Amino acid sequence: MKIIEMNLKKDFVKVIPEALDDLWHLYNVIYKGDKVYAHTKREIKPDGKYARPRRGKRVSVFVGVEVEKISWEKLLGRLRVHGIIRQAPETVPVGAHHTVKITLNKPLTIVKSKKWARHHVERLKRASRTSEKPITIIAIDDEGYVIAVTKQYGIEIEVEEKTKLPGKLEAEKRSAATKEYFLKASSSLRQVWTATHSAIVIIGVGFVKNDFAKFLKDEARDVAKSVVDVKGVNNSGVAGIYEALRSGVLLKAMKHARITSETEVIEEVLKRLGQDESNIAYGFDDVKKVAELGAVETMVLADIILRRTSDEKRLHLEELMTVVEQKGGKIMIVSTEHEAGEKLTALGGIAALLRYSIRQDLHQ
Repeated sequence: MKIIEMNLKKDFVKVIPEALDDLWHLYNVIYKGDKVYAHTKREIKPDGKYARPRRGKRVSVFVGVEVEKISWEKLLGRLRVHGIIRQAPETVPVGAHHTVKITLNKPLTIVKSKKWARHHVERLKRASRTSEKPITIIAIDDEGYVIAVTKQYGIEIEVEEKTKLPGKLEAEKRSAATKEYFLKASSSLRQVWTATHSAIVIIGVGFVKNDFAKFLKDEARDVAKSVVDVKGVNNSGVAGIYEALRSGVLLKAMKHARITSETEVIEEVLKRLGQDESNIAYGFDDVKKVAELGAVETMVLADIILRRTSDEKRLHLEELMTVVEQKGGKIMIVSTEHEAGEKLTALGGIAALLRYSIRQDLHQ
């Protein structure tokens, strides 16, 4: 994310999204009622009056739209901001509905309907200075392989293939089938790796992962040079990838990735809840109580809660975040695009790790 200008006194920020992750951040920053200014395409009749004709010419115009709805089209790599035109050239009817498509490397200006919340500003600043690089993970065993790429918002599954290798008693058939299987897997891995040139982690159940790592060294040396770790897990496929995230297997390759830190914190929340400890709180009311006592070390909040709640509830949440920060606590907004965020959502979307134990009656 490139921040071109940030003027919080006038409530506007001008940015250029440079990666898919940046669009995810903007999706979580732009709310209903905000105004978004950007260049867009709009159809015009030959007589110059804008409408929706069957035939017309699409021209580029600069408009300001008051946001009514925003959607993230991840597969298409864009945001769609739908709303009412509030500022435009004379030939464009103010008050008409329009959808602005936000794409990579195109500037836009966001004007908040209210003051910029601190967590929104920090989110944009973090996106602008992030050095997080994607990690390519291949989970492979004798039943199939899954290739995924880490993003700031979660895990993106790129390839998923099933197989059935001959048994170990059929050594000759198994050897030939394994070679063909590894060729297919290495071809898939190369295709994903070529797009990212990221570090690669190989995980899996049993010894197939080790055999595949050796195969890469012999048959795909350029790809093998990017392999930073080979680790064992208990689960196959996608479940194995999430297990690797939870257990810290990927820490060597992902020590700076935000998804890892989010997963670690949520696992700590679940651990404390499972042990019935009193240095944990969840749910808005309980977290508010312990925040007012100054007991919150880290408050975690699912991004979907901020994005989909009413303006009144969002205001209460942001007030709570301010209280936590004023008393020395940290705020972590957790993406619901990966497993940890889903687990937090199941708890009501808000929890807090406490500095010390709190009497049970305070949670009642």
